[in-house]
Amino acid sequence: MPITASKSRLSLTQLHLSVLLAGGAGLFAKWVEASPAVITCGRTLFGSASIAVVVALMKSDLWVRSRKDLLMMALTGVILAIQWFSFFVSIRVSTVAIGLLAFSSFPLFVTFLEPLVFKERLQSRDVITAVLVVVGLLLVTPSWDLGNHLTQGVLWGVFSASTYALRSLMSRWYVRVYAPLTVAFYQQAFAALCALPFALSWQGSINGRDLGLLIILGVVFTGLAQGLAVASLRHLRAQTVGVAYGMEPVYGVVFAWLLLHELPSARTLCGGALICGAVLWASFRQSSPVEHELSDQAE
Repeated sequence: MPITASKSRLSLTQLHLSVLLAGGAGLFAKWVEASPAVITCGRTLFGSASIAVVVALMKSDLWVRSRKDLLMMALTGVILAIQWFSFFVSIRVSTVAIGLLAFSSFPLFVTFLEPLVFKERLQSRDVITAVLVVVGLLLVTPSWDLGNHLTQGVLWGVFSASTYALRSLMSRWYVRVYAPLTVAFYQQAFAALCALPFALSWQGSINGRDLGLLIILGVVFTGLAQGLAVASLRHLRAQTVGVAYGMEPVYGVVFAWLLLHELPSARTLCGGALICGAVLWASFRQSSPVEHELSDQAE
């Protein structure tokens, strides 16, 4: 059945709303007066709960075929907790722009890990993408002084990107067997369980404002964002979704500028342009589904 123009426009609207929400998730590291562990636990707890509601409304199920698959989802959930914890630390110690741009370096790790894990041939275009990302990171990094808080933010962001790449590759083993929302639910639920002990060990207290922000982060900027991304795939090519998500750090930087008055330096913007350009280029030539984008966000 041919796709009508109205359905295509609706799917594009859903997609770009999803990317906008994903780009805004990093702002909560600045807004919520709690530790990164608390923010991670809140996001995954309310995120998994909202996804469960979405699945129920879609009259679907969260059935898992085997214990092995459940164990794999639990392991990737642990990695997700580490990924988001380090992502929020990156933004907390530096800026939203640096955290998002450093996190966007994940293609660098995918480029070299994927051929090793799946015995696939390393393409010259992948190497070019990796080189562009490295150059972009060098520009984003203000200095090589580990005492510099901006440099620390870059390192935490790159570490978060490496865990995201690892989780994405692990998800390839079962993401074609289960619906993206099913995978996202279990990953976030196990991530919440993993982050909970560290969140409870935090010495501070959560007030009503912070609790409300965590609920918004989990329900709107995580659960709703993933639901919109999955819904958009009904009438859009996976390549279109990949290109759109390459704009996530751009939206995030704009949000930080408008809402937090964080204006990136010219050097950071140049590095970000290289990183985003490499990600967009990689997305344009990507022909396989972008399930790793849908099972995360997030940012």
